Amino acid sequence: MGRTADAIAEGVAIATAAARLTLKNQILVGTIAKGGVFDSDKYVDDARQALLAMAAESEQAADAMVRLRKRARGRYSDPAGTHDYRDRDVRNLRRRARQYAGVADRLKAMAEDPEKLGVLVEDARQAAWADVRGNLDRRLVVESMRPEQDPDYATMREARMQALRLVDLQALSSRQRAKRKREAAS
Repeated sequence: MGRTADAIAEGVAIATAAARLTLKNQILVGTIAKGGVFDSDKYVDDARQALLAMAAESEQAADAMVRLRKRARGRYSDPAGTHDYRDRDVRNLRRRARQYAGVADRLKAMAEDPEKLGVLVEDARQAAWADVRGNLDRRLVVESMRPEQDPDYATMREARMQALRLVDLQALSSRQRAKRKREAAS
């Protein structure tokens, strides 16, 4: 593989990861926040749209490289900054434009391949489930932890007891007084 092919493969991998993250978030919102049921057919269209959005970004980047290359051609002075390209940068800008265009083409092809879309949806579903499972595991460990399992129990006990006296018991007392006042008023 050459440098261009490697760069295209990397770009596709990055864009696919971004599409998978977008899709994972859509799955989490659709199933948890909105109370929906996971339907892989529905998410295939979302996967296609995510890949096409990434392809559009790559096409825009390729167009930007072409514009920069045209502006750089024939300029031989010292650059004023990082993105102030000169004639010596024309070859590199051409290569970058080809790489961006290659990424866009590969992403569009993936967006039309039902098998690759299915894999993307399944990967996103597994990532969503891993997030949910991880959150549940953390909450269950914290909420069900017994004193002998917490290595910091003894050192944090005094702070917890002080918080109980100063915050929790005060709040409870305040609520009880308010409740008695309401009962007395009615």
